[in-house]
Amino acid sequence: MDALTPISTIFPTIFPFFLCGYYNDKNGRDCIQGFGAVQPLVKTHNLQYTYADGTKVDLAGCDLAIWPRDRVAVVGANGAGKSTLFLLLLGMLRPSEGSVEVLGHDPGADFTKIRQRIGVVLQNVEYQILAPTVWEDVSFSPRNYGLPAEDVARLTDAVMETLRITHLRDKVPHYLSAGEKRRVALAGALVMQPELLVLDEPFEGLDPASRDDLIALLNTLNRERGTTLIVSTHHLDLIPEISDGVYVLDGQRGIVCRYCVEDLFEQDEMLREANVSPPILSELFGELRQRGVNAKTPVTVSQAAENLMALIRDGNGRSEDNSTPSP
Repeated sequence: MDALTPISTIFPTIFPFFLCGYYNDKNGRDCIQGFGAVQPLVKTHNLQYTYADGTKVDLAGCDLAIWPRDRVAVVGANGAGKSTLFLLLLGMLRPSEGSVEVLGHDPGADFTKIRQRIGVVLQNVEYQILAPTVWEDVSFSPRNYGLPAEDVARLTDAVMETLRITHLRDKVPHYLSAGEKRRVALAGALVMQPELLVLDEPFEGLDPASRDDLIALLNTLNRERGTTLIVSTHHLDLIPEISDGVYVLDGQRGIVCRYCVEDLFEQDEMLREANVSPPILSELFGELRQRGVNAKTPVTVSQAAENLMALIRDGNGRSEDNSTPSP
């Protein structure tokens, strides 16, 4: 077995409990105590889909296992199958081969049984914001499910306050900024208080301030409400802020594997083979190692600063085997 073979390819069921302390003090003790009883919220097996024109999307390889309170990122190049995977998870497509299970059900056959438990934010949020005012759009799901008017108002007002969009209540969504539209779409996805939130490229088109606000909000939902997050993104530099586990999609090999963030940042070669640009910190510290500097790849800018300061204090960190005389 290759020394770099991720453990999730060997023990996919028990992997989330052990790799990189993945289930840490935030929620790990509950899962370990319930070992054998806790089931994934989302799982796939040998998943493949063939479109009508014959295009085949291979999502086999490493099966998905996404657990309660998980924060999972899905990364891959354009055409690797991220959107197809999400459509399969949401029951909008049926697998050509293999199986999908979401919240204990086949989403393609039983989506009506789980739809209130899932929130979705599309990459292009304008496709899902259809009502003439923000309040009407956010309140669509509880009204559609036939909830009493007082419950509709309570749920809608609460989620709008949480997302800080109460001042947009009577606004026409078409005229909102990209960040405001993203918040309105997220409010509509959260109004029924779902267990699982699926977001397809949620940071596209956002300025840095709006992006940081969205990241903070998603992490608050995960931490305080226990909302499970599945986020597709090609912004690998954001992954340490939004996820604990990462699935890499390769159009040729399907789902390559699940990595913890720290391991992913060490996998430059694998990412390039999947046609995914490595994070900038991964490239920087990889270049330092090639130049003889003994430096572990950090995953955040603050870690990078600490590592570089340590190298400076220790005399540039060059290993003996790669040392060069000072001029």
